[in-house]
Amino acid sequence: MDIEQPLSNISSTTLCPEQLSLDELSLSQTIHLLQFLPGFGPAGFWRLASELDDLRRIFTLQPAVLAPLLANQPSQALSELRCNYRTSPVWKAWLKALECCAQTGLQVITYLDDGYPSLLTEIEAKPPVLYCRGDMSLLNQPQLAIVGSRNASQAGLANAQAFGKDLAAAGFTVTSGLALGIDGAAHTGALEVGGHTLAVLGCGLETIYPRRHQSLGERVLYQGGLLISEFAPGTGPQPSHFPRRNRIISGLSLGILVVEAALKSGSLITARYGLEHNREVFAIPGSIHNPLSRGCHALIKEGATLVETSKDIMDQLQGWLMTSPSVSEPTQYPCSDLAPDLSDEEHRLWQLIGFEPTGLEQLIAATRLSTGEVLSGLMGLELKGLIEAYEGGYQRLS
Repeated sequence: MDIEQPLSNISSTTLCPEQLSLDELSLSQTIHLLQFLPGFGPAGFWRLASELDDLRRIFTLQPAVLAPLLANQPSQALSELRCNYRTSPVWKAWLKALECCAQTGLQVITYLDDGYPSLLTEIEAKPPVLYCRGDMSLLNQPQLAIVGSRNASQAGLANAQAFGKDLAAAGFTVTSGLALGIDGAAHTGALEVGGHTLAVLGCGLETIYPRRHQSLGERVLYQGGLLISEFAPGTGPQPSHFPRRNRIISGLSLGILVVEAALKSGSLITARYGLEHNREVFAIPGSIHNPLSRGCHALIKEGATLVETSKDIMDQLQGWLMTSPSVSEPTQYPCSDLAPDLSDEEHRLWQLIGFEPTGLEQLIAATRLSTGEVLSGLMGLELKGLIEAYEGGYQRLS
């Protein structure tokens, strides 16, 4: 058997337990099998790989030689595997994952395979194995990540969707994490113009997380996109998985656009990975009173490019595309002088509400309307997509 043979090309018959043994494993199969050692992540894998000229030697080296290279938990699991691999939990978990991949159509690639994304090879502790579902050619297409808050404002969602449209229409694959909020809006924008989008998940690909994005994930696949993960089938979402997912999003992309983010958020982790990976980092500014703008402002202070339109991104990344892009200025909401069909009360409130939060009591005092009239007018403006309620009051969206 060719030691460089991709796992995705190995027939299901070859994977039957009675036809497979440790000494028959290819190098790619060995790499995949080692991912099922408990307590053995990418950092531990690469430490081991740097010491062994051929990872298949792990099954024959003396325990004393391996002891400095493995922590206690994976070392004990490896001993069980070497002693009687057919009864080993590691072996059984590996075969179960392979069976699930065959049944659900998942492709598995290791860093040895030609399809492994070239940009991802540049990052430290890159994932040794990727599980893929969809068009794997997107792994090596020019990608731009769009990330941000799960609890985004309507303005933030509209910005993410508009930038997703523009960047996808220009030829970039829009990459994100399929999370609620900004991620979902970015994927949706790309899909609306028939563009390509790639989602990196923090769990196994046999299910889509979050469940509220089940239909969005299916739409990504239906329209020729790609779902990927470094986690084997059957792995549920856990908090510790998402920083690992974020580093993949950064590693795959030429640049990262942060639309909205609090000061302590996963989006900032992704952006800072981007800075470490020498990627371009872009951020959309916002109101100084909006806590979801503070993360973007912090990134701008650290050297991220302030972005107002998609052209700001194209100017820096245009050379990566085969053709010169033609993009539009993103317009999410009607301009203030084109506010649609406002009642007298709505118009008076509209003139008073700016891009800084305006409190309810201020509006009642300034308009001399009753509380009920003000609340009714504010509801009308919200339904028309012109304002949004914040903790400190109401804020204009356009």
